[in-house]
Amino acid sequence: MKLAAVVRHVHFEDLGAFEQTLNQHGYQTRYFEAGVSDLGSQELRSCDLWVVLGAPIGAYEEDKYPFLSKEIALIEKRLSAGLPALGICLGAQLFARALGSRVYPGPAKEIGWAPITLTEEGKRAATRHLESGPVLHWHGDTFDLPRGTELLASTPVCRNQAYAMGKNVLAFQFHPEAIAATFEFWLIGHAVEIAGAGLSPVQLRADTQRLAGAASQRGQKCLAEWLSQLESPAC
Repeated sequence: MKLAAVVRHVHFEDLGAFEQTLNQHGYQTRYFEAGVSDLGSQELRSCDLWVVLGAPIGAYEEDKYPFLSKEIALIEKRLSAGLPALGICLGAQLFARALGSRVYPGPAKEIGWAPITLTEEGKRAATRHLESGPVLHWHGDTFDLPRGTELLASTPVCRNQAYAMGKNVLAFQFHPEAIAATFEFWLIGHAVEIAGAGLSPVQLRADTQRLAGAASQRGQKCLAEWLSQLESPAC
């Protein structure tokens, strides 16, 4: 069985719906906790796939979270080798940093369910499954599109929402993995940010109950297609 090493920054932002899809494609998933686990371990370095998840911190905040420096360096090594890697939210921003791009506060927070607009490249890629309905957004930062990547999706607030580098690197600013079953953890864990943005947890909960089921199915189709096209079977 192949190993998907999952770098998690906060416990409730996990693989969600993506775990089932990874298992169905022959991957055993193993979490490595950023800031606690040894991200330089042989097990993580010799995995078949890296997945780097989200968190409510900035990809540029090494002064506050020193572990980010090592994480970015390890991501840079993996991406430069062309090995399979998937980034979600903060993960996508860390990929951008590792590829030499700037990450910075966006023009506004995007929190809640809204559609994305695919580029022509996005319509030809696995992301084509995501255009038919809204996805969960939860970020305040954005990034410059890294050199050598293709832009796949945008929103009116943030142009760079998803990108790919070849067939083995895919990054989402949004959350195609989110599921309703564990969304209450998000509402609790992000309570301060929700209040600060003037948003209603009641409305976010209701929207998620209504939309997450179909959205997670689209996300699983996207991930399944991407996995089937990976060019490198192992690190």
